[in-house]
Formats: sequence, structure tokens, C-alpha cells
Amino acid sequence: MNNLLTVESLNETEILTLIKRALTLKEGESPRKFHDKTVVNLFFENSTRTRMSFEMAEFNLGIHAIPFDADTSSVQKGESLYDTCRTLEAIGADVLVIRHGDNRYFDTLEDINVPIVNGGDGSGSHPTQCLLDLMTIYENFGSFKGLKVVISGDISHSRVAHSNYQALRKLGADVYFSGPREWQDAGLEGAYIDFDEAVETCDVLMLLRVQHERHFVQMTFSKEGYNAEYGLNPARYEKMKDEAIIMHPAPVNRDVEISSELVEAEKSRIFSQMQNGVFMRMSILENILKENN
Repeated sequence: MNNLLTVESLNETEILTLIKRALTLKEGESPRKFHDKTVVNLFFENSTRTRMSFEMAEFNLGIHAIPFDADTSSVQKGESLYDTCRTLEAIGADVLVIRHGDNRYFDTLEDINVPIVNGGDGSGSHPTQCLLDLMTIYENFGSFKGLKVVISGDISHSRVAHSNYQALRKLGADVYFSGPREWQDAGLEGAYIDFDEAVETCDVLMLLRVQHERHFVQMTFSKEGYNAEYGLNPARYEKMKDEAIIMHPAPVNRDVEISSELVEAEKSRIFSQMQNGVFMRMSILENILKENN
């Protein structure tokens, strides 16, 4: 694997290889060390989980990680993303981890000769989040085939929804959507089901926050109204299948898409996903650096 730009670029074998390596790392197997390698983390959008888990993964692999602050860089002087990346290539970066607000920003970087890991592009793709989600599902069920996965919430603005939809279907899961119909994405072919039906019948309930920063019109739902109609609350939680799990890429809007007391409920895997993010990103970086060593 030379780059990781979209999860669609990976086949089933490659996905399962990354998952199984991440799980062995989680179980305590020593990672390969890359003391002579440098990664630059370029985050042009705010991030807590993705950025911090990449930094922890890099630390665990012995990588020298260089943070990048767009607000104090030459981006403020008009420098293009290409020229920024070309500069980092010239000074010796071995991998670039990039989060950017433009969909498919990486199409402008085809001439960059440094591996790129996409940390999220606009509302397009979020392959590393998708892979840690897949790891969490595999860890709980041992397979994907035949699982009923419901992705619910702000589908049209979610890069997580787009990446997970593609990968889960490739791996044999049945993917459905729920939540406000006006936020569904006509480009995704999964069937839409009522939220109460989704809660009662799914194996995996993947909740999404409202992507306020990508909405160009004011949201018409109140916090309480959204939770009553499309949120996971205690009454709905009690109707879930015994073995079903709850997922959320976070940050969580507590008491909106999920009631606060359920964020760490028995069926919730929200913080397990965050933990798995470190091991999956270790697996990804290890794979890329071995390929490009």
C-alpha cells in the first residue's frame, strides 16, 4: 500500500490484513519501529480523535512526528496545498497525513512523491475512520457477511457514512440508512428504513452527528426534537437486540443523536472505537512504511 486515499481503493484481502494486524497490536504484539522515519500531520480542519490517535500511533512506532499549524504557515500567505506538500517532500518527510475541507483534495497532489494518508476530505472520504470502525465490528462479530448495519443521521454531509457504506457492502454486510430523509444521499443505494425499525432489527447501529459546519441552511430540528424523533434514547435502547452494538465516529452531540447516559452503556462501543483508532492507524502506517522502505 503506497497511499491510503479512499477505502474503495482497498480490496477485501487488504482490509482484512489491516484489521488483523491492528488486532494483534492491540493484543500486545510489538510493533515494528521506524526511528528513521518522519511523518507530518497536516490538519486543515479541527480534530481531536483523528489527530491525537495518529500522533499516538506514530509515537508507538518510534516515528518522528512533525505537527503542522495551518494558521501559522505560509498557507496564510496564499501558498497552495500542492506547494506546501512539495515543500515537505523536499525537506525529507516520509509520509503526509492530511485532513482538508475540500473533497478529493488529493487529486491535486498526484505529482507528490511522498505517501499520503487521507485523514478526511470534506464530505467525501474518511478511510482511517472507516477501517477502525470495521476493526470494531470484526472484533465483536468475527465477520461482516450478513450483518445488518444501519447508518443513521446526517448521511449527505458525512464522509464516515460514504466510506463505511462502500467498505461494508464490499465485505458482505447489508447496509441500511435512517434518520431525516432530507439528509439522505441519493448517490448511496442502501435502503432507507424507519429509525424505530432500525433500532429493533440492526446488528450495528452507527449514529452520526449533525454536521453543522457543512450545512448552509439553519437546521430546523431542536435538540430535544431530534432526539425524540431520530435519537437513541433509553426507551429505544431497551428494544435493541441483545448482541447489537452502538457505534459513533464522534464527537458526540450528547442528548441529540444519543442520550448522554447511553454513550457508555453496555452495548456502546464508542470509546472502544477511539481506542481501536490508535492500533488501526499503527497498522496503516506500518504497512505504508514497509512498502516504501
